[in-house]
Amino acid sequence: MRIVLTAIAPRRSRTKSEATDRLLADYIERCGRYMPCESQLFDEEAAFLDWLSKQSGRGPAYAILLDSRGQQFSSEDFAARFGELRDGGSQRIVFAVGPADGWSATGLQRASLLLSLGRMTLPHQLARVVAAEQVYRALTILAGHPYHSGH
Repeated sequence: MRIVLTAIAPRRSRTKSEATDRLLADYIERCGRYMPCESQLFDEEAAFLDWLSKQSGRGPAYAILLDSRGQQFSSEDFAARFGELRDGGSQRIVFAVGPADGWSATGLQRASLLLSLGRMTLPHQLARVVAAEQVYRALTILAGHPYHSGH
């Protein structure tokens, strides 16, 4: 299984933040200890959806779109869902932070799961870091690693 953390962020609106870039890279590296993980940016939703449709495998990529209207999980419940995907043979799980104005109807239809990190709005860079940390946390929970202490 491969994990891809993506975001729709037009070049003109991307801000450079060494702190969030370092955090994201750190969590991607940590996730890589458990399974391949990478990050990718797209200029627009259409480019992301086109890329998503071209992901090869036995089945389509499992697309988890971050959206404030999505389901909220505890870390343990998220890890359990993640484990089901892993054990069920999913080859590619794609997490995507959407466009500034939210996902289009086409994007929402393509979602395998709408996931909410909470009702508050987060900047794209921070949402990517939070998603990456939760993926890492899920992987450590599944592996029985002490990173997650259950609170």
